Amino acid sequence: MPVHRSGTSARRPRLFAAGTLLAALTLLFTLPGTASAADLPERGTARMGQGVIAHDGQGGGAPTGTRAVQTEGVDVSGHQGDVAWATLWNSGVKWAYVKATEGTYYKNTHFTQQYNGSYNIGMIRGTYHFATPDTTSGAAQANYFVDNGGGWSRDGRTLPGVLDIEWNPYGAQCYGKTQAGMVAWIRDFVNTYKARTGRDAVIYTATSWWKDCTGNNAGFGATNPLWVARYNTTVGELPAGWGYYTMWQYTSSGPTVGDHNHFNGALDRVVALANG
Repeated sequence: MPVHRSGTSARRPRLFAAGTLLAALTLLFTLPGTASAADLPERGTARMGQGVIAHDGQGGGAPTGTRAVQTEGVDVSGHQGDVAWATLWNSGVKWAYVKATEGTYYKNTHFTQQYNGSYNIGMIRGTYHFATPDTTSGAAQANYFVDNGGGWSRDGRTLPGVLDIEWNPYGAQCYGKTQAGMVAWIRDFVNTYKARTGRDAVIYTATSWWKDCTGNNAGFGATNPLWVARYNTTVGELPAGWGYYTMWQYTSSGPTVGDHNHFNGALDRVVALANG
């Protein structure tokens, strides 16, 4: 007498095959080097230059071949905690930028010590905003920045605010925007910042990111000072529209505080930028 297989037992091979396929796919997406949500940093932890080494690499040795006196500076964010400003001052650092905000959701928890500490030791200082163009508009982020430490005063010691626009540490490097869309977002930010403070924001970026994500747009060089990131002995190619850099972040492995920078000129030029 023939034996008839039940519907349940007939489905078992198919279920087993589906389970095997699912397990294989799970393994594929958790192999070393494969990005996942768990690998991404926590929102708010981004810092100036975070993506430079991963995307542009770094050279060895100190910067060479500059044609003018360069004034040493640092940039800091919440991940450094309380900063030893006296040590930095005694090492020759005369200006500093402090992260104030990110997106419209984060304020630096060490802002007071970093911002006031640099000022109290004698430095000329300013603040920067880490842009996240995929979360809110440029205008919204400029307003959030100004309202939370990104303002400017004509006291000779306060530098204009910085728009830190670079690789997205939380996802797609251009934040899901087209090149035209990114240019529009940046324009929205700098126009709003100028309306709120009377100053043109400094733009911090890397040439390779600027090429990829704005199409190497040349429309900001006439108004917005350039702070360029390149960890090497020479500054290299600049983004389109800028004939020279105002500041150059040349390393993330300096003494006391990792991120060190040259201002393209003597201290009186730093004062001139502060005075507008």
